[in-house]
Amino acid sequence: MFGPPVDLERYDEYVECMRETEYPMLKDTIYLDHAGTTPYSKRLMDRFHTEMTANLFGNPHSASPSSQRSTLGIETVRLELLRFFKADPDVFDLVFTANATAAIKLVAEAFREQDEGFWHGYHVDSHTSIVGVRECARKHQCFESDAEMERWLDENANSGHDDVRLFAYPAQSNLNGRRLPLEWCSRLRSRPQSAYSLLDAAAFTSTSALDLSDAAMAPDFTALSLYKIFGFPDLGALIVRKDAAHLFQKRKYFGGGTVDMVVCVKEQWHAKKSGPLHEQLEDGTLPIHSIVALKSAMQTHAELFGTLDQVAKHTAALAKQLYDGLLALKHGNEMQVCTIYTSEDTKYGDSALQGPIISFNMQDSGGNWVSNTEVEKLASIRNVHLRTGGVCNPGGVAQSLGLAPWEMHENFSAGHRCGGENDILHGKPTGVVRVSLGAMSTRSDVVRFLEFVEEFFVDKSKSLPPLCSSMQVEDSQAQRFHVESLTVYPVKSCAGWQIPYDTPWEIRNEGLAWDREWCIVHQGTGKALSQKQHPRMALIRPTLDFKAGMLRFSAPGLSEQIAVRLSKDPSLLEAAETAARDTNVCGDSIQTRRYTSSNIAKFLTNVIGVPCTLARFPAASGLSKSTRHSKAHLAQPRTSATRTGPPILLSNESPILTISRSSLNRLNEQIKAKGGKAAHPSVFRANIVLAESTSLPSGQEQPWAEDEWESMRVGGETGAVLEFLGGCRRCQMVCIDQISGEKNQEPFVTLAKTRRSEGRVLFGVHTALVETKGAAPMIRAGDVVQTIGRR
Repeated sequence: MFGPPVDLERYDEYVECMRETEYPMLKDTIYLDHAGTTPYSKRLMDRFHTEMTANLFGNPHSASPSSQRSTLGIETVRLELLRFFKADPDVFDLVFTANATAAIKLVAEAFREQDEGFWHGYHVDSHTSIVGVRECARKHQCFESDAEMERWLDENANSGHDDVRLFAYPAQSNLNGRRLPLEWCSRLRSRPQSAYSLLDAAAFTSTSALDLSDAAMAPDFTALSLYKIFGFPDLGALIVRKDAAHLFQKRKYFGGGTVDMVVCVKEQWHAKKSGPLHEQLEDGTLPIHSIVALKSAMQTHAELFGTLDQVAKHTAALAKQLYDGLLALKHGNEMQVCTIYTSEDTKYGDSALQGPIISFNMQDSGGNWVSNTEVEKLASIRNVHLRTGGVCNPGGVAQSLGLAPWEMHENFSAGHRCGGENDILHGKPTGVVRVSLGAMSTRSDVVRFLEFVEEFFVDKSKSLPPLCSSMQVEDSQAQRFHVESLTVYPVKSCAGWQIPYDTPWEIRNEGLAWDREWCIVHQGTGKALSQKQHPRMALIRPTLDFKAGMLRFSAPGLSEQIAVRLSKDPSLLEAAETAARDTNVCGDSIQTRRYTSSNIAKFLTNVIGVPCTLARFPAASGLSKSTRHSKAHLAQPRTSATRTGPPILLSNESPILTISRSSLNRLNEQIKAKGGKAAHPSVFRANIVLAESTSLPSGQEQPWAEDEWESMRVGGETGAVLEFLGGCRRCQMVCIDQISGEKNQEPFVTLAKTRRSEGRVLFGVHTALVETKGAAPMIRAGDVVQTIGRR
C-alpha cells in the first residue's frame, strides 16, 4: 500500500508498527521535540545509500558527466519541492539555504541594501530569527497582538509610502503551536508595491501542507526548514515570488557560481548571472549530496506518511488528547498541576487553528513553580525528549509568562541565561516546557508522557509535606555527629581520592586542599568536560602521591599511566609542559594552564572517547587568586566582608559539599522499598560525609537534620567553622555508577519524588569556610562535629 490508511485510528496503529522497523532510534523513547527536528527513517538512509553507491556526483560548475548529473539532480529536486508546496515554477523560484534562519537572513541582507533602508514589522510570536531582522532595519515595530496587526493592515492599506517595508510573521508559533492568518500576506499585497511579506513556515510545514497554488494569497518570501519536514538532510530553502526578485539586485556580495564574469586585475568589475534568481543567490558549490538525499527523503516521507494533510489530522488528534490529559491533572488538594499557555482562539483538535505544540509550566501542590531544569533532568532519565526554556520565541515567552522588559533585564543581571539552571526568578518561571508532536508520534507516546508527569509532579496527598521529614531537631544533638570520611576530587568530574582516616587536611577558602584544581578540556572548544555528558570520566582515578610530588592517573583496562607535578611553583613547570589558554567551566571563562603533552592527551582521549587534554586552575601559582565565586542563588556567608560569594576553583557551585550518612540511609530505605539498588555515597561526590554516633538507639537517626543547620564546628572548640549556604541541587549525574561508569535511574528518581523543594531536587548542603585570619584550619576524618544554630 502506498502510504498509511486515511482512517485516524488505523493510521495510529500503522505508525506504531512502522516505528519498529523504520525508526529504531525511537525504541523505548518518548520523542516530543518534533518542532525542533524529526528523526529520519532506516528506509530513507537505505535509499540514499543506494543512490550514492550507484552514481558519481561532481561539482555542478563544470561540464563533466558527473557534474551534469549533479546539475540535473539539483534542478529536478528544486522542481519537485516547488510542486510539493503547489508553487507554480513560473511564479516562484526556490533557493537552497543551510536552514530557515539562513533563508530569513538572505531576505534581511537584500532589504538592508535598499537605498533608503527599510522598515521592519514583525509579530510578537515570531522566532528569534525574525526578530533579529530588526537590527538591519532603519525603523522597526513589534505588533503585540493580532488585533494590533489587523488595525495596521486596515489603516495602512491605502496610504502611500515611499520607503520599502517588510512585514514578517510565523505561519505557526513555535512556542505554542497557534496558527496565524495566512491571508495577511494577500492583504499586505493590496498596499503600495513597496510593502512585502516574509512568512516563517518552518514550524508550520513540519506537520501541515503549505499550499501556494493561489499566487495572490502567497507570501513574497517563504522561509522553510526541510529537515523539520523530512528528518534528513539538514537543509533549508527560501521560496521567492519572482515579482519580488528585483529586491536582490542591490545585493553586493557575490560568490562562486553567481557571476558570469569577474575582473580584479587593474579594474574591479563583475557581471552577475542573468538567469534564474537561485543562480544569483546560491553562493559557491551547493551541498550536492544533501540535495540528492532530499530526493530520497521526499520519496520516503510520501511512502511512510502519505500526505501532510494526513499528518496534520493525526497530530491534531494527538495534541487534543495530550492537552486534555494535562489539563485534567490535579494535586490531591485540587490545585491544577499544569498552566498551559494558549490564546483566545486556541482550539486543540482543529488543525486549521492549532498546531500540535503544547507549552506549559507546572506547579506543586503548594503553588510553587516547578523548575523546568528539574523536568528536563527527569525526562532525560526516563528517555523523554522534550524542550525547555525560551524556545527561541522571546516575545511569545514574555507575554505568556507576564515578563515585563524590566524583569527580563533584572533576570539577566541576576545571572539568568538561556539554558541556565536558575530558571525561576522573583517568583516567576523564565521559560516553558514545550512538547511537540510529529508524523511518527502515537497515542502511546501521549499516554506514557502523561504517566511520566503524574508519577513525578502530581502530589496525591491533601497537603504539601515539609521537605525536612526528620524528627524534631533537638539541641542535645550538638555532639552527636562526627566526620565519617573526607574526599577530594583533584580533577573535576573524575573519580575522588579518599583522604586517609585521621589525616589532618587543610581547609581553604576555595575548599579542601587539592580539590578540583584540574579539569579535562575539549581540545577544540576548550570547554571543561563533565561526567554528565561523558560518564566514562568516572573511570579516571587520580591519586595524590605526596612523596613523589605527583598527581597520578589510572583507568581500568589501561596498563599505561600518566602523572603531572603537584608543585604550584611556576619555576618548576617548564614552559613546554603547559600553555595558558581560555577555558569554559560551567559558563565561566577562565585562564588555565593546559598541558601540552601528547601522552596526556592520548591517555585521556582513549578513556573518554573525545579529543581532550588536561588543564589546571589557578594558573599553577600559589599566588593566584580565584576568579570564580559560588553561585548567586546560594546564601552568602554572614561573616563575609565581600559582596560576592566565597571563591571556588573548578567546582560547580560552592567550595565544599557535605552530606549526611543518616540522610543517605533514609534515601536508600526508600529506594530499596521499591526494589531498587541502594546508592553508594560516591555518586553524590561529597567532600565531607557526616555520621551520627554509633551508640544511638535504633530508630533515633535524624535524616535531613542538615537542612536546618546554619553552620558547624569541626574538631572541638577551637576547630574550623563551616557555614551552610543552601541545599545542593542534584541532577542526573548522581545516576552514574562511579565504579563502572554506567547510567542508572536511581537515586534521582526517588529523590525527585521525596526531596523536591520549590521545584528543585535537593540532597546534601553547600558549605564554605567562615573567613579566618592566620593559619589555615584543618579537618580530619573522626573529628567531632558541633552544629551551630538552626534556620
